[in-house]
Amino acid sequence: MTTRIAAALATVASMAIPQAAAAELKRIEDKSEFIRLVQGKTLSRPLVRLTVTPDGKIAGRGATWDVTGSWDWKNGFFCRDLNWGGDDLGYNCQAVLANGSEMRFIADQGAGQSADFRLR
Repeated sequence: MTTRIAAALATVASMAIPQAAAAELKRIEDKSEFIRLVQGKTLSRPLVRLTVTPDGKIAGRGATWDVTGSWDWKNGFFCRDLNWGGDDLGYNCQAVLANGSEMRFIADQGAGQSADFRLR
C-alpha cells in the first residue's frame, strides 16, 4: 500500500494550487477562526475531498480510499491523527494558512511539506 500512497501523493502534488495564490494566504493561529473557515465546507484538491468538523473529526476520500481521523488545536497548530485507506499516517501538528477560499497545511509545525486545498 505504501507504493500506492506515494504514487497518489505525487499525482496530487503535481496539481497543487498555483504559487501566486500563496501570497494572499495568512497564518491562522486561532482555533475559532479555523473552525469558522472550515465549518460546513469541503476541503478539496485533485482526487481529494475532506471534511473537518468542529467536534474534532476528519472524513473523506483521497484518490479511491477512505480518509478518517481526528484533530485538535494546540499552541496555534492544527494537530491531526490520520488514516488513509488503512494506512496510519500518524500524528502531526501543522501550520495553517488561509485566505477564505484556499487553505494550506504545512506539516511539522510549518517546517515540512505543504498541501493546498480549496474550500467549497
